[in-house]
Amino acid sequence: MFGRRKRAAPDTFGSEVLGYLEPLFATAMRLTRNRADAEDLVQDTVVRALRFRDRFEPGTNLRAWLYTILHNTWRNRVRDTAREATDVDSERIEELAARADGPAEVETPERLLLRATMDADLKDALDDLPEAFRQAVWLRDVEEFSYAEIAKMLDVPIGTVMSRISRGRRQLFEKLSQSKDGAQVPVSR
Repeated sequence: MFGRRKRAAPDTFGSEVLGYLEPLFATAMRLTRNRADAEDLVQDTVVRALRFRDRFEPGTNLRAWLYTILHNTWRNRVRDTAREATDVDSERIEELAARADGPAEVETPERLLLRATMDADLKDALDDLPEAFRQAVWLRDVEEFSYAEIAKMLDVPIGTVMSRISRGRRQLFEKLSQSKDGAQVPVSR
């Protein structure tokens, strides 16, 4: 047996992490609204998960742990980007503002999927929500995380999560309750 090497055991943790790539990508697309940025965000999430695998407690919710890493990474990127100086092309902005139809929206895989699976009015109403509400409603109603898991992912108190979800759902309901002519349907509270 001198010349033989032992085969390495398959990396089950890594395999489990890779099993969550698609849902992580879908959420990254909701956050970034850009395919390349979403791919980078998921890549960073997976790299961090593998690098810090010793911090994961076996037997706990791996999916929630990965989403927490994803959201923390996203928050750090947004914070870092806000610190960077921004160059503004005023002429281009004025040119786009002068156009009657405005800038064209980019067709992303997320938009195509949503269009195929979600009513257009619901998609528009969800996209119109402020980011904090949209994020909380998405994680609860689409990704089906518990309030506690969402609170941990977003690093906010559970009461804040519940409030955001409630207010976000209310805004969705009100938006969807409007008739096509713009009249508000009475809402009982």
